Amino acid sequence: MLLIFCSFASAAEKIMVFGDSLSAGYGIDIQQGWVALLQQRLQENNLDYTVVNASISGDTTSNGLSRLPDALTQNKPNIVILELGGNDGLRGLPLQVTRANLAKMISLIKDQDGKVLLVGVRLPPNYGLDYITQFQAIYKDLADKYDTRVVPLFLNGVDDQTNLMQQDGIHPNTDGQPILLENIWAELKPMLN
Repeated sequence: MLLIFCSFASAAEKIMVFGDSLSAGYGIDIQQGWVALLQQRLQENNLDYTVVNASISGDTTSNGLSRLPDALTQNKPNIVILELGGNDGLRGLPLQVTRANLAKMISLIKDQDGKVLLVGVRLPPNYGLDYITQFQAIYKDLADKYDTRVVPLFLNGVDDQTNLMQQDGIHPNTDGQPILLENIWAELKPMLN
């Protein structure tokens, strides 16, 4: 499902959010999700951007890699907020596959002169310290290698607060969405014209 939040009739630039359920608004009204709040923030700051939400709940990096070329062609984004990998981690997929898929996506975006904001997540502790540490390192390593901005822990300040999470303990509720926006905004703002 593709959702477009427009602040201006003919926005000069486009931000595409390319993620999973954390960005697709799983379990909440999409208009209360952080992506809709981002469009409001841009409008409040008179920043002429249209936000396109090309996120799909359940997507892995493999799913994302397969659909990214069409999404780039269709939307022609100036900035891509790349929020994938959480489902890879939750499924215990090989770390080298997640890393390779994210690297290919970053390259595809940069090949079309897009800027990338890479967004990482924290896995639950039951996955083991080694796997979690190596998983989280993927985002910082790729950001360094490809010279992109990174939000290493998208759910920082949210996933450790039960009152900000849905019953499943994985997805933030509506009260957590403004914090997610702030986590993104800190790294996105310097990328904006």
